[in-house]
Amino acid sequence: MLNRQQAPDFKQVSTINFIQPEKKVLDNGVPVYTIYSGEQDLVRIEFIFDNVNWKLEKPLQAIAVSALINNGTNKLSAKEIAEKIDFYGAFFQTEYVQDQSSVTLYTLNKHLHSVLPIVKDVLSESQFPQHELDIYIQNQKQKLQVNLKKNDILSRKEFAHALFGDTAYGVNIQAEHYDALKREDLLDYFKAAYTPNNCTIVVSGKFDEAGFNLLNDFFGRDWEKSNAVKNSFSFTASDRKVVYTEKPDALQSAIRIGQFAINRKHEDFCGLQILNTILGGYFGSRLMNNIREDKGYTYGIGSGISSLQQAGYLFIATEVGADVCSAALTEIYKEIELLKNEPVDTAELDLVKNYMLGSMLGSLENVFSHADKFKNIYFSGLDYDYYTKYIEKVKTITAEELLALANKYLTTENFTEVVIGKK
Repeated sequence: MLNRQQAPDFKQVSTINFIQPEKKVLDNGVPVYTIYSGEQDLVRIEFIFDNVNWKLEKPLQAIAVSALINNGTNKLSAKEIAEKIDFYGAFFQTEYVQDQSSVTLYTLNKHLHSVLPIVKDVLSESQFPQHELDIYIQNQKQKLQVNLKKNDILSRKEFAHALFGDTAYGVNIQAEHYDALKREDLLDYFKAAYTPNNCTIVVSGKFDEAGFNLLNDFFGRDWEKSNAVKNSFSFTASDRKVVYTEKPDALQSAIRIGQFAINRKHEDFCGLQILNTILGGYFGSRLMNNIREDKGYTYGIGSGISSLQQAGYLFIATEVGADVCSAALTEIYKEIELLKNEPVDTAELDLVKNYMLGSMLGSLENVFSHADKFKNIYFSGLDYDYYTKYIEKVKTITAEELLALANKYLTTENFTEVVIGKK
């Protein structure tokens, strides 16, 4: 009989296999990385562009272009673009993040020849009609007005600005920045950034030689190049900063704490990820056990490490009852000090190792997630050896190594502490 009162033994994941891409190049030099899976008649094509030419006086150029790029071309209106994409059962989306902007197409393979011309039109002939820009400005200003009343969003905004200042990573966007948006500036940015010499294409799914030839026909020849300059920033760690915005009527206070750290390129990054998982990186973490389960100060608390191309940072984030904000801060710093002064016991470390290996294995559920794993390393200038080292580090890291990492990187005297609400 199975004893349901006894938990099963842990069994560590032994091997994790990655689908590595095949590289080809379009006639105009655009690299195409294909992660192939022939099980379903579906393909995802991502056109990824480095963010370029960032200027403080025009901080919204890249963001607005990404949002409006499919809102009208020389041939098609925003409505016509949407209707044509819908007609073929395809899906078209744009995304802006700190280092890149992307245009992504999901489609059935049999419709590639019909939908790729639409995407080509968008990427080469977008016009950013004034009426679409006016609607965007109005909607974004209203959204900003609402968001500025939300403590958690305010804390994230203040934290980024305290760390990164007036750069694309931390600029403090205000309503007047939207008012300053000009159609001419969007056209200038579009022509500079959305070009073949600033593009990487990542294809995942069922994509054969015929599909590549179609892609080359539309994007490998008459696509105009530019001389844009990729964004580059430098950041210097500063002494401890405390940002406190009091809201007398707040029922909850938003807390965001952290500091500059390392990014994925650094040899300590994998070890720091393990340390972060113990601190606040999963539901069984120390912060969650203490501040949610034991003290009942919050519904949720977590920590994370963000790897950007120009920087990395560690953060802890939560919302707590306003009356227990000071107590929650005390407990957060207490948990950090424990990691710096007491080795993690074997049972906890084994649990975290199994969790992290299982999470890695579970994150590779389909061909698209394999493509996402490739992008993580490609845009960090790494290769698949990174994942080999990551898996080995998770399996072999010791409590002593974690203690050393905690003392090296959890330097609370350099933390930025943001509280929005009441202490």
